[in-house]
Amino acid sequence: MSYKIRRMRAADVHAFMELVNQTDKESDFMMSEPGERQMNAFQLTMSVSTGIQVIFVAEEDDKLVGQLVAFPLYGQGSRTRHVVHIGLSVLKSHWGKGIGNAMFEAMEAWALASDIVRLELSVMTHNERGIALYKKQGYEIEGTKKASIFVNGDYVDEYLMAKILPR
Repeated sequence: MSYKIRRMRAADVHAFMELVNQTDKESDFMMSEPGERQMNAFQLTMSVSTGIQVIFVAEEDDKLVGQLVAFPLYGQGSRTRHVVHIGLSVLKSHWGKGIGNAMFEAMEAWALASDIVRLELSVMTHNERGIALYKKQGYEIEGTKKASIFVNGDYVDEYLMAKILPR
């Protein structure tokens, strides 16, 4: 393992934005088309600094090669603050190196220490590598969102997957 997993710092914001833009270009499994994300460095710095979202990064030779973000999709009200939604991307050159597994393990340790109970994500139903990773991490398919993504001229279904942590 030549990479390390750590929490993102404010100094990583521009490298993080470049990483996400690159992974959007490399995979049709991302939720955004290349160049479509409108990221603001200041807002991203503030959301990480204040804990609104937690981002883990994989770093190799001082370069970010992967990221996993956990954020409160439903807000931070008392009824849903125990739930986070997860997004993951890894540079294609680093697929199959255990980076996704390592980031999930780091995020889960954080979640357990933060009173998070439910981890959830969505994945395109034909993303076999992603589904295998999530199942390996203990996520279960809870449902299917029909025609929820439009990719390369076709409507694609998504699985809703979740993992319940011990309380």
